[in-house]
Amino acid sequence: MSAMTTLRTAPPRGVLARPWTIEDSAELYQIRGWGKGYFAINDDGHLVVHPDTARTRSIDLHEVVCGLRERGLTAPVLLRFSDILAHRIRQLHDSFRNAIVENDYRGGYQAVYPIKVNQQRQVVEEVYRFGHEFNFGLEVGSKPELLAVMAITRSAPERMIVCNGFKDDRYIEAVILATKLGRHIIPVVENFTELRLIIKHAEKYGVRPQIGVRVKLASSGAGRWRESSGARSKFGLFVSEVLEMLDLLKEHNMQDCLQLVHCHMGSQVQDIRRVKDAINELAHVYVELAKLGAGLRYLDVGGGLGVDYDGSQTNFESSMNYSLDEYAGDIVYRIGGVCNEVGIEHPTIISESGRAMVAYSSVLVFDVLGSAQMNRHPLGKKFVDELEANGDLPQPIYDLHEAYENVTERRIVECYHDAVQARDQALHLFNLGYMSLPQRALAERLFWATCARINEALRRMPEAPEELEDLEVILSDTYFCNFSLFQSLPDSWAIDQLFPIVPIHRLNEFPSRKAVLVDITCDSDGKIDRFIDARDVRKSLDLHQLNNGDEYYLGVFLVGAYQETLGDLHNLFGDTHVVHIRLDEEGQWWIDEVIRGDTAREVLGYVQYDTEKLYPQLSQDCERAVRESRMTVAESQVLLRFYESGLNGYTYLEPE
Repeated sequence: MSAMTTLRTAPPRGVLARPWTIEDSAELYQIRGWGKGYFAINDDGHLVVHPDTARTRSIDLHEVVCGLRERGLTAPVLLRFSDILAHRIRQLHDSFRNAIVENDYRGGYQAVYPIKVNQQRQVVEEVYRFGHEFNFGLEVGSKPELLAVMAITRSAPERMIVCNGFKDDRYIEAVILATKLGRHIIPVVENFTELRLIIKHAEKYGVRPQIGVRVKLASSGAGRWRESSGARSKFGLFVSEVLEMLDLLKEHNMQDCLQLVHCHMGSQVQDIRRVKDAINELAHVYVELAKLGAGLRYLDVGGGLGVDYDGSQTNFESSMNYSLDEYAGDIVYRIGGVCNEVGIEHPTIISESGRAMVAYSSVLVFDVLGSAQMNRHPLGKKFVDELEANGDLPQPIYDLHEAYENVTERRIVECYHDAVQARDQALHLFNLGYMSLPQRALAERLFWATCARINEALRRMPEAPEELEDLEVILSDTYFCNFSLFQSLPDSWAIDQLFPIVPIHRLNEFPSRKAVLVDITCDSDGKIDRFIDARDVRKSLDLHQLNNGDEYYLGVFLVGAYQETLGDLHNLFGDTHVVHIRLDEEGQWWIDEVIRGDTAREVLGYVQYDTEKLYPQLSQDCERAVRESRMTVAESQVLLRFYESGLNGYTYLEPE
């Protein structure tokens, strides 16, 4: 996606002359692009979920949030849709199955889910359960992940476990013993130390293990993680080292144990050409190793399958310029073609497409607490009359008023320049002591009112002057939202990942405000000021005017991958409530499982506070204040009740 003039997202001429429709909202928020059939808007203007993309089966998100509130579960809340997860797993299988049939491929396909993408027990167990029909396995990258997966797979030991990442002696020993236990487990060699440990423990326990090797490809990656592949990749062996590995295995008569070749082409690969290049190189490595006597059976293409976060279907780091079917087709075609050229048996294709499996299944919903508006003090006739009657104001204030009065489309840039100059002069006078604080406030109010009038004129123009392109962003509101960016959307903060953000209701109303979002942490980085767009990154989000006393909910979509376990405890905001939602055969949604969010007591315990001592310490302090007549008994009890309920309550803000 190339840099270009910022798109003007205000409705074109004529739109406001007719009622705003849900079709307008669907287009504005790009729902059809990133939603992939899972999300839409119903006639009530509510955002709905189609768990299997069938339009006749839907779950009203606003209805769910209201239902949860009746059950004492307030926003923020993470909603997991198990049926979407099941559908994504089936889609992945079907795409490869169809590609195998179309290309007369004589090998099989199975996926392994890399649990690092979302290690939450409920998610891993659901992936494992839904993948049973297709013999999908699991991938681990650390010792704790291995411990979890070895127990989960007890009921189906034949399903594959792929072990990536660095491994020590005891890790390798456990893998070899798990082989004797009956697990279908493949340690992937990342360095020669691991290979020697595998050989040592295999000989010690009399095991013929299945061994994999990760190869460093010369093909370059793409997107945000392009540096994680190629010669500077963190993991894997160079081709020369792979040949040394095969020779060492031959010395121990274990060349038949080398059964899997693996690569890492990157994460969220947005360009299909990079996928084609990597698979072509990997397939040639595979057939050459097979010709040299390795007992290969599996070709693991790794992860990298992207998610179209902005719905643009472009070669942009938050998008992807290919479909799931094209991805599967290219992989199967290229592997089959390379094998056919040299008469090598087609391998079973393994993929580790965790992001594509789980991203769509989770939605974060939070409520908006309030807003700050730059143009919240419009100038009425009374104000103007009083201004004109007052003859002893500093000249910059009169200049600002003149700029305000003269805003027209013809003079729009000139008036902006005049307003900026007058504002700067007013600040200079204030800093020299020649302007009072009320007069400075008056100048400030005039400046922003002038900018708001200029912005209104811009909306009537077919194209904004280049110098005024960012004015709409400067004037955007700040919406204060009840969530922690660092806990629930860490990728948005850390790597500028874009996620679709949409109001889950009022989508049949015109969104008259433009805003950036800030969370409730006391950190200036706790904000979202980059939003998806069909052609570029937008700097503000179209939202509705807040109505006093009414709840206003926003949803952040496609957050099922990486966000939960990457989240931190900044300001001691803990995990949100998590609710698993299912849809029955009659079309009624129901709650499958509730995982309540962290309490303040729990997060304080995470950072080594002795929570059993906190309440007694404050209670003693209150009694001392009562004895010294600094506080009444009733007042002390109010404070203690707050403290006790706070320790046991949600870390986020709750309605009264």
